[in-house]
Amino acid sequence: MSIQPKSDGNALVRMEHIYKTFNPHSVNEVVLFQDFNLSIAEGQFVSVVGSNGSGKTTILNLLCGSIPVDSGTITVGGRDITRLKEYQHSKFIGRVFQDPGKGTCPELTILENMALADNKGGAYNLRRGVNKKRIDAYRTQLELLKLGLEDKLNLSVGSLSGGQRQALALLICTMTPIDLLILDEHTAALDPKSSENVMQLTERIVREKKLTTLMVTHNLKFAINYGDRLVMMHRGSVVLDAASEQKSVLSTRDLTEKFNQISLEDGN
Repeated sequence: MSIQPKSDGNALVRMEHIYKTFNPHSVNEVVLFQDFNLSIAEGQFVSVVGSNGSGKTTILNLLCGSIPVDSGTITVGGRDITRLKEYQHSKFIGRVFQDPGKGTCPELTILENMALADNKGGAYNLRRGVNKKRIDAYRTQLELLKLGLEDKLNLSVGSLSGGQRQALALLICTMTPIDLLILDEHTAALDPKSSENVMQLTERIVREKKLTTLMVTHNLKFAINYGDRLVMMHRGSVVLDAASEQKSVLSTRDLTEKFNQISLEDGN
């Protein structure tokens, strides 16, 4: 089993020679990444697991520009995004958060939320009247969710359940073309049934739209069952990287044993 980050000459996403220290020159200093490298091939669906503080969420924040790198280079689709502002990243990176309340505007209707997303990158001149052809298109997209929301366009998003809002956030996030979809523990706040429904929807959207996807999750079953590559992080390093056939033979027990092995090596 390989424990090194996989290198791909045709990678869509590249994180190269990344260094990141939190609270430098203080008693709370944490050196997380030291010459960290990760590449993701175009169209690949990567699941990332790891304990708290392993660096998995930091990877997402660096890719989205939420926090800066100390040094190193990040490219997406051949575009150097290392020093871009966070709002500039959103033009080609979509992110679905753990909190169902993020990614949608609760005080607006489903129709208004979708119209805003449809206008991503354009002028903010949302009008009361939305083109009927676009409304029909929104209904068609909502039908993909299989939640009956296509008949509730004028319903306030704030009145939806957590699972419905997360499904809508996922749809909205992928309405316009993006290079990379980031799923930030997007099922963690949902009940088991809603979590499974959202994951099935995620798989369908990712495959139908051929999206390159990076998903951070604490759910080992989801990491095993979904996607075509699994990466395990520990203290800023990749300790397991399994794709294709290697991933297909993994079980949750394998991951649990790996976690236990790491814990013993740390003296826990």
